[in-house]
Order: sequence, then structure tokens, then C-alpha cells
Amino acid sequence: MASGEDVTPGVDLVDVLRAVADPIRLRIVQTLADGLPHGKCGAHWDFGVHKSTMTHHFRILREAGMTRTIVTGRSHSIQLCREELDARFPGLIEALTATADCRSGSASTTPR
Repeated sequence: MASGEDVTPGVDLVDVLRAVADPIRLRIVQTLADGLPHGKCGAHWDFGVHKSTMTHHFRILREAGMTRTIVTGRSHSIQLCREELDARFPGLIEALTATADCRSGSASTTPR
């Protein structure tokens, strides 16, 4: 049986922005932007930090109302509350994922 911790109705923009201000949490949100559940263990979380640090980042995102944890048996997955965030803050997730696109490609074409 699966259970989930849903986004709180009083999600505040300041809390959301504070949560994604950390570069690792921003990368987590960019990874989760597809809206699908991702296992908490896996190569996609190889950010060069300890497991306990990743747990801390997952907790900050969950407490900010950005993610939910889905527990199925002994397996834990994390999912971005994409629909709720898009309804509450239209365009936010697209802007956060566009940041990754800019850094990976077009940032090198910026004149100095």
C-alpha cells in the first residue's frame, strides 16, 4: 500500500524560493521536474554529497511543500508536487528548469 505526504495548502512563495536557493536543492527540483516519482536511492542523486546531506535536502523541499514522499513497502520515492506548484505559481518550475538549460548550453555565448 502506498502513502504520500501531500503539499500543504499554505505553500508560500518565500519558502519555495528559500528552498531552491541551495544549488543542490535546485538540481533536485530540476531532476524531479518531469513530475514522476524517483527513488531516493540511485545514480540520478550522485551529487557528490553524503546520503545524510541528501536526506536533509529532501526534507527541506518536502517542508517547503515542493515534494511528496511516496512509501511503497520498504521503498521510498520522491515526487515534485508539479500540478500543485504549477497551479499556485504558474511558470515557476519552467523558470527553474530553464536555469539548467542556460547553464549547460547558451551561457557560454554570453558576451563579456
